Amino acid sequence: MYGMALEHKNYRVLTATSGDAGLELARKNLPDLILTDIHMPGTNGRDVLQMLRADPELAAKQIVLMTGNPASLPPRLGMALGADDFLVKPFSLEELVECVGARLKRANVHWRVEDRALTTLRSTLGSTLPHEFLTPLAGILGLVEVLRDEVAVLSPEEIEDLLDDINRSGLRLHRTLKNYLFILDLQAASETTVPTETFLTVQDTTAAVLAGIESVMKRSKRRADLSVNLVEGQMAGRPAEITMIVEELVDNACNFSRKGTPVVVGLSAAGVLTVTDEGRGMAPGQVEHIGAFQQFDRKKYEQQGLGLGLVLVLKLVARCGGTFAVESELGKGTTARAIFKTPAKTGRSAGIF
Repeated sequence: MYGMALEHKNYRVLTATSGDAGLELARKNLPDLILTDIHMPGTNGRDVLQMLRADPELAAKQIVLMTGNPASLPPRLGMALGADDFLVKPFSLEELVECVGARLKRANVHWRVEDRALTTLRSTLGSTLPHEFLTPLAGILGLVEVLRDEVAVLSPEEIEDLLDDINRSGLRLHRTLKNYLFILDLQAASETTVPTETFLTVQDTTAAVLAGIESVMKRSKRRADLSVNLVEGQMAGRPAEITMIVEELVDNACNFSRKGTPVVVGLSAAGVLTVTDEGRGMAPGQVEHIGAFQQFDRKKYEQQGLGLGLVLVLKLVARCGGTFAVESELGKGTTARAIFKTPAKTGRSAGIF
């Protein structure tokens, strides 16, 4: 019935009777908008939503959830998971048509914004606009829309959650842009830059490492997966650069491993920093060709980020006078190892948490 109503409005409609069939249909046809019921045979609507958002070819599509029992997945939670709109049954055909029209209009606005931003960055930075810039921006716009439209009925706790989500998306966008510009500066810097010979104190070394870890934990929600083993010691470098190195390595480990799998950070008295995950890993050829703005299997894993992290670490470790290496096995995980200069090879255990 709903499909016939939309066809009557000159929309081309494809239908499926289960979540799995719907996913297959969407991947084959790449529709402009996807409407999915939450309760379906096989894969449910919540899982379908998450799979769609994880698919680079479908992640930017408009997705509307439908349900006759909003208590099973409240609209606020559906929006947080990535839904663009929410229809509660029973709804009228007019409401459906209005929703579809509004979502398609919003999709066209997003593409026009992206095209203008792409043109601007190509002319000013001489580079393409990374997909990662638009992901947190879309989150901010979507959450602000929910806040604006529903502020009168939201509880203080729900409003606070929305503001927290907006803040996290803003921080992510700020960090992405900062790193993007920073890597351009590093690439333009003189190759004859002399590595620093300044050694941090034991306290500053530990503080710089922990600051990088904590920065990731605030936005990753992976604190339960984290294991840290630091040995007190000194290393050559600047606090801000050590913090950035640690932040990039831990963020990379969290991004490319599933929640619930371990992420281990270690620092030895010999100045060896290691970050290990049990994520998807890299093939030997990929490890050998780590480069700026290169993200391996980018078409498949577009949503994961810019691919700047490892090359940024590589250049920063070199500025500290150290060396950097990556050991990885496809399907089993990755260990990133940065070796810094130290004044001595002694130290005391700082503990594990």
